Amino acid sequence: MEIDKAITGCGDQRLQTKYNNATYVIQRALALYPIEEVAFSFNGGKDSTVLLHLLRAGYFLHKRGQSNANGDLKDFPIRTIYFESPCTFPEINSFTYDTAAAYDLQIDTIRLDFKSGLEALLKENPIRAIFLGVRIGDPTAVGQEQFSPSSPGWPPFMRVNPILDWSYRDIWAFLLTCKVKYCSLYDQGYTSIGSIYDTVPNSLLSISNSSNTFKPAYLLADGRLERAGRVKKLSVTSGQPHADNNRLTNLDLHKNSMFTASIIAVGDEILFGTIEDQLGPYLCRMLHSIGWSVLQLSVVHNNIDCVAEEVERKKSTCDMVFIYGGVGPLHSDVTLAGIAKAFGVRLAPDEEFEEYLRHIIGDQCIGDRNEMAQLPEGITELLHHDKLSVPLIMCQNIIILNATNVLELEKQWECLIELTKSSDLLTLLEPYVSKQVTTNLSDVEIAQPLSKLCLEFPDLYIGCYRKTRYGYVVVSFKGKDQARVESAIKALHQKFQSGAFTATN
Repeated sequence: MEIDKAITGCGDQRLQTKYNNATYVIQRALALYPIEEVAFSFNGGKDSTVLLHLLRAGYFLHKRGQSNANGDLKDFPIRTIYFESPCTFPEINSFTYDTAAAYDLQIDTIRLDFKSGLEALLKENPIRAIFLGVRIGDPTAVGQEQFSPSSPGWPPFMRVNPILDWSYRDIWAFLLTCKVKYCSLYDQGYTSIGSIYDTVPNSLLSISNSSNTFKPAYLLADGRLERAGRVKKLSVTSGQPHADNNRLTNLDLHKNSMFTASIIAVGDEILFGTIEDQLGPYLCRMLHSIGWSVLQLSVVHNNIDCVAEEVERKKSTCDMVFIYGGVGPLHSDVTLAGIAKAFGVRLAPDEEFEEYLRHIIGDQCIGDRNEMAQLPEGITELLHHDKLSVPLIMCQNIIILNATNVLELEKQWECLIELTKSSDLLTLLEPYVSKQVTTNLSDVEIAQPLSKLCLEFPDLYIGCYRKTRYGYVVVSFKGKDQARVESAIKALHQKFQSGAFTATN
C-alpha cells in the first residue's frame, strides 16, 4: 500500500503513467491465473527490485478490487524463484536473501541454469505464468510483448513483462520515489550488474582524482550508457587472445584479406531523377581507401518491402552493408522498418536513442509517442562519437547513415574510422593501389589482349571506360600489391607497339 501512496502522491506524471500501466498488467495477470499458478523471477538487480514492489502494489490493488478484501494486506503469496550462480556477486546474494526475509517471500533457490531450472520447477509445480523484469534493449527482450508465451523448446509458460517499456531513468525514479532498498553495488558505481566476470563500475561515475571511488548509479546523467560497465571478455585460442564476439577484428594478419561491402540508397527522388546521388560514389571511394571491395551500389524505392528485400539479399552475402536515405519521421522514411522486416524483428522504443532525440528536439520528443526512437528490436547498437549529435545506428552488419550531403557523410565516415581504431568496428586493410593508362586504340584492337591480361592477373581489377564515345580509352588497374599492378601495366605495354599506352594520374 505504501508503494501505491508514494507513486500517486509524487509529481512525476511520466512515472505515474508507467506505474499505472505496469500494475494494470499485473492485475490482469492475477485475474487470468490463480495465485498458485504464477511465479516471480527475482535476481536482486535494480529492474527485478522494481518489479518486486510493483507486484506488491499490484497484488494489493488486485485484492482491494475484490469485494471481500478489507483492510491492509501484508502477505505476498506469489512464489519467488531465484537462480543462484557461483558467478553472482556476494552482494547480490545477500540482498536477495535479506529482501526475501524482509517481505516474507516464498523463495525457491535454484542452482541450475535458467532453462534446466525452469523445467525442474514447472515439473513439480503447476506454474503457468512467470513475472519477469525484462526491459526493451535486454538481449532476452527480442520479440516479447507484455504477455508472451515461452519460446519453442522451452517449458510452456506465459512470460509477463510489466516493465518492458521502462527506461533506466524510470527505474531509478521509482526506487528513489518509493524509498525502497536496493543492492549496495549500485551505490558503488555499478549501473548494470551481470556476473563477477563481466561487470565493473561504470567509469562515467568515477570521482575525479580517484581511481577506486564512484558516484551512485542513480547519478548517471545519460541512461543510454547504462551498460558501459559491462566488460567484453577475451578468450584465448592457441595462445592468442581474440574478442569473443561476431564483430570483425582489426588484426595485421588480415591486411591483405578481402572484405566486401554493399551500399543501398533509399530514395524515390534518385529514381525519379530529381536529385543526383553523390553519397554512394563517395562511400565507394572511402571503402576502397581502407581496402574493402564494393560489390554493389543499389537504389530502392521508399517502400518497406523493397528495403527489406534488398537488405535480406545483401546482409548474407557481404561483410558489411551501408544504407542511407529514408531515415526520419516522415511517411517516406521506411528504412528502419525495412531493416526490421529483413531480420524478422519488430520496431521497438530505444531509450538510449530517445534520450539523444530529446536533447535535440526537446518537447517534440514525447515518451512512447516518439516514432523516431523506434529501432529494430534486439539487433541494434548505437555508435556514439563526440562529434556526432545523433549516434549512427548499426543492426548486426548493417550500418545506417543519416547524412544528407557529402560534407555530412565525410564527417560520419571520419567518426566511423576513429571508432574502428578503438573498437574494431571495421577491419582496416591495405588500401587499393590504383593506376591508369590511356590509349587511342579502338575497343576492338585492345579487347582480346586485355582479356588475356585479366587471366594472367586474376588478383587485380582491370577495367576500361571512355569519357566520350570518340575519345581515348582509359584502362584502370586496382589491386592490393603495387608490384603486381606495375607488372600488369608492363605486360600490357608488351602486347602492343611502344607508345600505344600513356600513364595518367
